[in-house]
Amino acid sequence: MTTTAPPPHRQGIRPTRRSPVVRVARWSATRPWRALGLWLTLVVGAIALMAVVPMQSMSDDDYGIGESGRAAEMIRDAGLEQAPSEVVLITADSGALDRTAAEQAYESLRVGAEGVAHVEAVGPPVWAEDGSAMLVPLTLEKGVDDLDSTVEALQDSTAEVAAANPALDIAQTGGESIGTQVDERVGEDLSSGEMRSLPITFLIMIVAFGALIAAAIPVALAFSCVLTAMGLYAVVSVLVPDSGTVASVILMIGMAVGVDYSLFYLKREREERLKGATTIDAIEIAAATSGRAIIVAGFAVIVAMSGLLLTRDTVFAGLAIGAMLVVAVAMVGSVTVLPALLAKLGRWVDRPRVPGLWRLNRRIGTGGISKRLINPVLAHPKTSLAVSLGALVALSAPALGMTLHQGTIDTLPQGLPAVATFQKVQEHFPAERPTLEVVARGDSADTAAVSTALESLGAQAQSDGLAAKANPVVVSDDGRTSVLRLTAVGHEGDEGNEDAVTALRETAIPAALDDLDGVKWVVGGDVAETMDSQDAQRDALPLVVGFVLLLTMLMMWTVFRSGTVALLTTGLNLLSVGAAFGVMTLVFQNTWAEGMLNFTSPGFLVDWVPLFCFVILVGLSMDYHVFVMSRVREGMRRGLSTRLAVEYGVRETASVVTSAAAVMVSVFAVFATLSMLEMKQMGVGLSVAILVDATIVRLVLLPAALVLLDKRLGALRRPERTGERELVPTA
Repeated sequence: MTTTAPPPHRQGIRPTRRSPVVRVARWSATRPWRALGLWLTLVVGAIALMAVVPMQSMSDDDYGIGESGRAAEMIRDAGLEQAPSEVVLITADSGALDRTAAEQAYESLRVGAEGVAHVEAVGPPVWAEDGSAMLVPLTLEKGVDDLDSTVEALQDSTAEVAAANPALDIAQTGGESIGTQVDERVGEDLSSGEMRSLPITFLIMIVAFGALIAAAIPVALAFSCVLTAMGLYAVVSVLVPDSGTVASVILMIGMAVGVDYSLFYLKREREERLKGATTIDAIEIAAATSGRAIIVAGFAVIVAMSGLLLTRDTVFAGLAIGAMLVVAVAMVGSVTVLPALLAKLGRWVDRPRVPGLWRLNRRIGTGGISKRLINPVLAHPKTSLAVSLGALVALSAPALGMTLHQGTIDTLPQGLPAVATFQKVQEHFPAERPTLEVVARGDSADTAAVSTALESLGAQAQSDGLAAKANPVVVSDDGRTSVLRLTAVGHEGDEGNEDAVTALRETAIPAALDDLDGVKWVVGGDVAETMDSQDAQRDALPLVVGFVLLLTMLMMWTVFRSGTVALLTTGLNLLSVGAAFGVMTLVFQNTWAEGMLNFTSPGFLVDWVPLFCFVILVGLSMDYHVFVMSRVREGMRRGLSTRLAVEYGVRETASVVTSAAAVMVSVFAVFATLSMLEMKQMGVGLSVAILVDATIVRLVLLPAALVLLDKRLGALRRPERTGERELVPTA
């Protein structure tokens, strides 16, 4: 009895009807210089756009959502927004703080700061209750578009005073300082990611191909896709601004899918040339098979990412559009410029060869290792399915305890000077904590009554433990808008702050203001913004998940005309995602991995990361399923039994899927080493999911499930619909 699937045909094959993908590939292959010229024009043009149109960053207005968003808008309309500010913390380098030395340092700081443009005022020094620290408040001017130069000048002035007072520890912090340093660190991380991911990816490609030119093509094409997408997003950012992480996401996704798509195409073209096809025929066959799979997989990623637009959140919109752009560019490059390169290089694509690796690849052959791994699975499908399913469920279980929270000061790189100083400020000065803002708007005739009610509310909030401090009520020039600013009881991220917002909204404010006719009120501020953002994500989650799963399921059903395959693919995707979420929870909500990944656990996952990972993973997982299932269908249409067709599909795709997964895992793992906690969490989650998908799912779960579902896979044996591409043997 035959236990090993022979290839359906060993001779070359050619497409009898050319699909649009094949026609585009043939045009590029027969006019290579024109195709290469157009691609180069696109890349250079996009880079020029990036230089001419700087990427637009999100402003505070773009973050507004829910009730807190309305509060911020009311405050802006009334001209009552707080001026940007910085603070300088003075403590003793060791021992007790010398009060006289601190006051002398304050005078030096005041003189230096007053000479800096756009500094409105230097406030009087504020002493900690125990005398261990002095705080110097610096108020900056409102309405200045770019305060970077001001903050830089203040930092230089502060550094000079610090150098002149070695017995004191003098450091500056504030929203502007933290933002500037975080932006610089993101840029450093992006550069670091590029420098590390490129050589790692190139080494993997050398191992996969055993030839330098073949290895260089996917890496170079992927990097050109990244540059192009960044240039295009710079233009789009005018409408959908960058939250600070879009460039990192474009690099991460672009390198992963760009190399993968090129790898899929290049491997198939190479395979067909080895079977005897001419270069042009091999390019057409690769376009008709791998090219088609690339288009399906690419659209699956784009469809999945588009689900994030349903959140109506500017952060998600920027991330989604950045990822969609780079995937679209990678798709276009894989079916246009890649055929042109292959046609121009011909058999030189396999030169120069790396002798040891080249011989090793030839000796192992196609799927040589996976053949040994899959045979036990096909022999015992029920046992294999049960064991692998149990393993993934166990990995997914910790996700049930996942805690989500918006990024806080604790999720920023603690090594940044401004972040470390801010943490010290919170220790010495409890007043430097998140704010709660109660905004009331009514008729100007009610100004006095509203102000009195808000003053009473502030006193009551302190008495009830809802606030640590209440500032005087401020009123707009027209008398219609009044704002009460409260200082939260807990530090940033403290759950007690959220309880205070809930109590204010549900009981305290209605009791204080509901008797005033025509007065509308809302609660905003730092804590309320975090809560409203989480509530919005929670409300959008079912809609996004349902949209993504339904559309990707429909895509699989359309491509393979099998509801069984569509449902199976969706189920396996969810298992991979669940395993990734479980590992993310284990790693980042506990402390055991802090030393390995160089982070301090905040006890939660940053709220946007799991949802973003979900849509990416559903899309990326489709790559492997489409690629493997296309080969399985190819075998079944040529008369192989389901078991032999499954073995053939897995074996023929083993090398390319393994290489592609190695690239993705290595690129995502690089991001797990960066300093931004969001990037670490995303890198770990995506790495785990791709690793699980390429091993447990592809080699065990999927083959076992297909064998057990044999009777429900009849649709895979049906021939192509009339007018579609069909492959037949060449003479």
